[in-house]
Amino acid sequence: MADARRIEFGDFLRSRREKLAPKTVGLAPGRRRRTSGLRREEVAELAGIGVDWYIRLEQGRTVNPSITTVDALARALRLSKAEHAHLRALARDADRVAFAIESVPDTIRRMVEGLNVPAYITGRRWDLLAWNATAEEIFRFSRFGETDRNILLHMLTDPATRKFFGASWADEAKRMVAQFRVTYDVWAGDPAFAELLDQLRKRSPEFIAWWEAHEVRGTASGRKILNHPEKGRLQFEYSSFQANDDPGLKLVIYTPV
Repeated sequence: MADARRIEFGDFLRSRREKLAPKTVGLAPGRRRRTSGLRREEVAELAGIGVDWYIRLEQGRTVNPSITTVDALARALRLSKAEHAHLRALARDADRVAFAIESVPDTIRRMVEGLNVPAYITGRRWDLLAWNATAEEIFRFSRFGETDRNILLHMLTDPATRKFFGASWADEAKRMVAQFRVTYDVWAGDPAFAELLDQLRKRSPEFIAWWEAHEVRGTASGRKILNHPEKGRLQFEYSSFQANDDPGLKLVIYTPV
């Protein structure tokens, strides 16, 4: 694992350990605990690995756990399917070039523009790369400068967007942060991702606490209720799809309910 990914791997282990109550894994509370969650030695025992080895993993030091060890840790920490997959992804060696914003093939761009429901394309860093007229009518993406055309910045830093989502804003924003965390951890250490993270920390007070919780979630379809300033209350079902041309491209489609 690259150094930055080792740190994220260790931080993720620690965050899950601290959230896990002893009774959940069949352990008695025992003597008074100074911190919440399990102790490191308890996780090591549950996973069947040495305490020193586990400590090195949690500290983000230069060790390369096998898939068997990763799976044992996932079972010990009672990770969800999405969390288990994330831990596996962080454990893989990564040899990649620096991130660059993707380009949308003309065929995909024309397809999006031809849809009669709101649709847009994002990249790996959640940059907004293309959208159709119906999405513009609803979300008004063009009001953002080119450097701010990012779905996370749109959601977390824009007062109009907060009002747009109303009472559901915090839940939606927190969900998006957990989904982005999955991607960010794999790209940890990349300057472009670090720059976006710095902007979010500076411009969104709520973001910091959500980020430090280190929650991860997979992508899923769902439903959103929006308070449009001109159209009033709107309700959509949304789904996302990866492009075969470039798996980093994600198509998001909103269907009116």
